[in-house]
Amino acid sequence: MRLLHPGGDVVHLAYCTNVHQAEDAAGIVAQLDRFAAPIRAALDVPVLGLGLWLAADVAHALARDAAATRRLKRELDVRGLEVVTLNAFPYRGFQDPVVKKRVYHPDWTTEERLAYTLDAATVLAGLLPDDVGRGSVSTLPLAWREPWDLVRARVARARLAELAAGLAELAAMTGRAIRVGLEPEPGCVVATLRDAVEVLDFLDTAWLGVCVDACHLAVEFEEPHEALSRLADAGLPVVKAQASSAMEARDPADPETRRVLAGYREPRFLHQTRERGVGEVDDLDLALDGGLPGASPWRIHYHLPVHASPRPPLSSTAHELERVIDALFGGPVPVTGHLEVETYTWDVLPDRPPGDAGLVAGLAAELAWTRDRLLALGLKEL
Repeated sequence: MRLLHPGGDVVHLAYCTNVHQAEDAAGIVAQLDRFAAPIRAALDVPVLGLGLWLAADVAHALARDAAATRRLKRELDVRGLEVVTLNAFPYRGFQDPVVKKRVYHPDWTTEERLAYTLDAATVLAGLLPDDVGRGSVSTLPLAWREPWDLVRARVARARLAELAAGLAELAAMTGRAIRVGLEPEPGCVVATLRDAVEVLDFLDTAWLGVCVDACHLAVEFEEPHEALSRLADAGLPVVKAQASSAMEARDPADPETRRVLAGYREPRFLHQTRERGVGEVDDLDLALDGGLPGASPWRIHYHLPVHASPRPPLSSTAHELERVIDALFGGPVPVTGHLEVETYTWDVLPDRPPGDAGLVAGLAAELAWTRDRLLALGLKEL
């Protein structure tokens, strides 16, 4: 979906397709018919934006086959779908039975991560709508925090310099500017926007910047307006943003709260848990098994549907997401033009909706909720 900001800029709203398990071209086209086209129909919009996730193998193949990329773009066009942003954080297998810390590999110390990201950018340049000259790609924030040392930091810095050079070359060849945003995430080398300011001061900001994920901000108890102002003061651009909500347990020592939290234990994704002012552990299991005292509220890296609440007495950080949206789009000009709803956990929710129809309805409701918050800030649908 496209919305016009009062300042005159277009804001693109999409949903991220990493919620779907498709790792080849045929699977991607199939998911357009199973999910994306029905979501567009449910919202009754002329064009639906996708934050496309391409696994490394399919990105590699498409980047070397311009005709196949054109065919994929035609498949998008005939269904009223468009792509201006890619999610290139997960490398492959993101909906495998067990993902956990595998999602952080390969990291930015490796040639594989550089090659994958350049492949993704190349494909995106071929998928952009004809009237759009700039795209965005999100990626992991250097690496998981350990092992990490000065040698790894130097290697990662060199890889990102190569990435910036590759993006500049791509723009010269295609006339399309693709920028990459590193996405701070709890537990990583760059866990917060404060870390981004301190660690990523070397980025070539013509091509590289930050992807702001609202769930991650909430888990780290970062104040949105303050954190985004800090980024702006440091000259770090927000390449894209992700609309997402975390889980909150306001009284984690309460037996009923712990009983309900136990229902969200699951083996696929990592659910970093933070206790306000006290400490942190790397998964919800560890928190429930005594890793955190439970004296203060917990926030859990569990992407919840942005329009809905979890089982009570748990709550979501949707109120924090609204503050992020206000900080990004409530000013005289938008901080970024790309906003992606990223709830990839639908299949592991204890109350997940049944079947394809349930997922379509849920994703459409998330997009409608987000669109309504943008409209309340004065944006208008195009």
